[in-house]
Amino acid sequence: MATDSGPSTDESAYDYRSDDVARPGLVADLEELIEGEVRFDEYSRQLYATDASIYEVTPIGVVFPRSTADVAAVVSYCADREIPVLPRGGGTSLAGQTVNEAVVLDFSQHMDALVETRPDDRWARAQPGITLGDLNAALADDGLKFAPDPAWGDKSVLGGAIGNNSTGAHSLKYGKTDAYVEECEVVLADGTVTTFGEVTRDELRARADPDGDLEARIYAELERVLEEEQDEIDARYPDLKRNVSGYNLDWVVQELREDGVVNLASLLAGSEGTLAVVTEAEVSLEPIPATKSMALLAYDDLIEAMTDVSDILEHDPAAVEILDDVLVDMARETAEFADVVDMLPGGTRAVLLVEFYAETDEAGKRKVADLLADRTDGVDAQADPTDGGVSVSAPVRAFDALEAHEDAQREKFWKLRKSGLPILLSRTTDAKHVAFIEDTAIPPERLPEYVADFQALLDEHDTFASFYAHAGPGVLHIRPLVNTKTVAGVEQMAAIADEVTDLVVKYGGSVSGEHGDGRARTQWNRKLYGEDLWNTFRDLKTAFDPDWILNPGQVCGDVDMTEHLRFDPEYEFDAGFEETLEWDNDNGMQGMVELCHGCGGCRGPQETTGGVMCPTYRAADEEITATRGRANMLRQAMSGDLPDDPTDEEFMSEVLDLCIGCKGCAKDCPSEVDMAKLKAEVTHAYHQEHGSSLRDKLFANVDTLARLGSALAPLSNAASAVPGARTVIEKTVGIASDRTLPTFERESLQDWFADRGPQVDEAAADRKAVLFPDTYTNYSHPEIGRAAVEVLEAAGVHVQLADRTDSGRPAHSKGFLEKSRAAAEQNVEALAPAVAEGWDVVLVEPSDAVMFQLDYLDLLSGAAVETLAENTYGLCEYLDRFDLDRNVEWAAPGEALTYHGHCHQKATKKDHHAVGVLRRAGYDVDPLDSGCCGMAGSFGYEREHFSMSKAIGSILFDQVDDSDGETVVAPGASCRTQLGDRDAADAEPPHPVEKLAAALA
Repeated sequence: MATDSGPSTDESAYDYRSDDVARPGLVADLEELIEGEVRFDEYSRQLYATDASIYEVTPIGVVFPRSTADVAAVVSYCADREIPVLPRGGGTSLAGQTVNEAVVLDFSQHMDALVETRPDDRWARAQPGITLGDLNAALADDGLKFAPDPAWGDKSVLGGAIGNNSTGAHSLKYGKTDAYVEECEVVLADGTVTTFGEVTRDELRARADPDGDLEARIYAELERVLEEEQDEIDARYPDLKRNVSGYNLDWVVQELREDGVVNLASLLAGSEGTLAVVTEAEVSLEPIPATKSMALLAYDDLIEAMTDVSDILEHDPAAVEILDDVLVDMARETAEFADVVDMLPGGTRAVLLVEFYAETDEAGKRKVADLLADRTDGVDAQADPTDGGVSVSAPVRAFDALEAHEDAQREKFWKLRKSGLPILLSRTTDAKHVAFIEDTAIPPERLPEYVADFQALLDEHDTFASFYAHAGPGVLHIRPLVNTKTVAGVEQMAAIADEVTDLVVKYGGSVSGEHGDGRARTQWNRKLYGEDLWNTFRDLKTAFDPDWILNPGQVCGDVDMTEHLRFDPEYEFDAGFEETLEWDNDNGMQGMVELCHGCGGCRGPQETTGGVMCPTYRAADEEITATRGRANMLRQAMSGDLPDDPTDEEFMSEVLDLCIGCKGCAKDCPSEVDMAKLKAEVTHAYHQEHGSSLRDKLFANVDTLARLGSALAPLSNAASAVPGARTVIEKTVGIASDRTLPTFERESLQDWFADRGPQVDEAAADRKAVLFPDTYTNYSHPEIGRAAVEVLEAAGVHVQLADRTDSGRPAHSKGFLEKSRAAAEQNVEALAPAVAEGWDVVLVEPSDAVMFQLDYLDLLSGAAVETLAENTYGLCEYLDRFDLDRNVEWAAPGEALTYHGHCHQKATKKDHHAVGVLRRAGYDVDPLDSGCCGMAGSFGYEREHFSMSKAIGSILFDQVDDSDGETVVAPGASCRTQLGDRDAADAEPPHPVEKLAAALA
């Protein structure tokens, strides 16, 4: 549990655990055996009870091994006592294969190294916890990559890719993970450490001994399968590029026939941790394509598009992706994707995205031209088609087409395709688009019949789904809308799965072409493969794992898809308090609490994932600090799965305290979980129940303190410089002594403007704006406000200053919602009449601007606040939105700037405005794809948060150091404080408006 003691130079006292520990004797034994951490507390167990699936199973405990020796010690100990063990990576599995009543081995925290590479041999060796994004980033300089590319590759790990036999959008070129696993170091079910790789059939027979040790018995059983079961494997396995159901016996047989070798490492691909625990893997690599080109084909309906897939495959594309009318219509209604949908030809009801790899740009354009010449009628391509190019003797079905060759345009095409997941996952109703038959695989030539039958089946069950994803290899992502909180909904889900499996068998497909068996599909393997192969799977499992301790129940076990649902008919929700904020989504705050589906999008590193979230996870590498962890814990506390109330002291400290309110999750999370808003609600309830600290009250009332500091300046500034003063402040109030404190100016911005007045006549102005002088700008850095006035006036704006300085942001961020609501009411009352008369409201400080634009709508309702929000702008947003900077004569300074945008701006998609304005003013700007600076208002000042703040900041500092810019600029006051405190800084960096003012001619 976090404590509020110790100097700021020490590490914070967070241990990311609760105080209650299950099975302490088991914990003590394991801690004696290994170097890694052992966590059997209630928080850790609940954090690992879910993954990205619809399931929830509380594990026995969690272990974070540091080495193969640790893994072997844990497995050996558990084997002696028949305690189940579950290997886990990023927890991104969609079928429930990474949740179980077991001791979880989390490889993602410590065992995540790239051990060795041999670029000339296209070969790498790595530990199972390395993310595919990190692996590929390390290989990029050599022009190589690990070829399977699951959509969540920057969050999912190599061990998971092996366990799931992962692939991705480009499986037409690359196949599955099994094609790249050369050798694995593994821990067997008895704790034995061994290596699985290629052996000849003779070597396999020589090592086989049904009466020998565990490894010899494994070889004996595999030899028996190859001797006796090949005909059954040939007969029952579907002839598909994409099948990850059951054990990977067809691949083992194929390797034996083609290469004369047997590779047990290949058998582990798709085994979901049920056969052995991988601790290192050698994988082969592929060269990164030289260039890519894309075509977007438009169709009148989904079946027409499905019918065209097999003909398009004749052109040898790298990817063929489908998007149906359901998602096109839903995307059109969203702010983020509407502009992408607008590029589609009119009347489009289904889209196929076709991507080609090529050696040159011209070759890529010719491939697209060949496709359009063959599969469209009269659509002119950018290049001439190849003489004698591919021509399929089938009717033309696409009525129009677009093509993309530049990176930006191709990214736009892919953005359209990837719109499916966030749209489907944004529902806050009880009924959700759940994953349980979402990745069936069908031979592409049978897709039209299959889709038609599937649509009819959904109609019979009175529900619907969208059809999207990997049409080329026949893998469609289909998530029916189902309410599993009702008995009828659970029965509906099971019936749909049963009938879909019948369709899959009918059309020669697989129940899983990508996401695996897990709890969702294991039971259907008996129907898919027949009784004989089902028993073969079970015999193989027993040979590897005699007591069935490794992830028991999966692949060929007894898990039932309707059991252990996260939301089931017994689920109950009770927040424990009345919500205070406005929640305009379905089910209100409950809908938001239940929104996280567990995909792990918040766990991506800055280097490979970019974006804003989740800053504390990126610094701490702890599940409880990710948005997923907090969201799960909050839901579990409010549903009774976790004994704590959400307003308990320990829960607030360990679970919510390190959420810094960056709002990144509201943008970067596919489901758009708004953890900052949830934290504000719960913190408010905590204050109501337990009161609040002196420090929190001081920060919530910082506007009053700043006004006093300005009135007493320069004495107020000198006071903090008195020897020992900061130590006293740290010990009494809890403000870090190592943090630079704000100073105050005697002449505030309001004082300056009152003496000066506006310089642009209102009658002659292009626009008129009320500049809101936020606390920091008004009292600490009025020079920034003066620069803002000068730039606005240079742009032809008539400027007046607002009388108030408190936006309510400080109180809101500390959970004092009544105080922030009062500030909002006063500002709406003061400014709404001006807006009604044609005035705009402009703010220099991004977090205060977003307070007006977004948070006021959570505090108040009605036309006045909505109108104020719609007519409030950040300074550079205002200049850019209305092209005001084009009226300015700039001096073209030519200086190179490194731009760090504020996280609240990024969360509301407004951080790009400053970049555009600065560039038009003559600056060379490098905009960083950075997250939160880690200061986060008062967070970075607080003693127990100082080390976390600096750890988050160090990620930004590295990006700044890597930039070619001469000067850092940042619009956020907190950001500038953090950047000013870095070792390499001489002073706080300027606000962008100061650079704009300097560039005025």
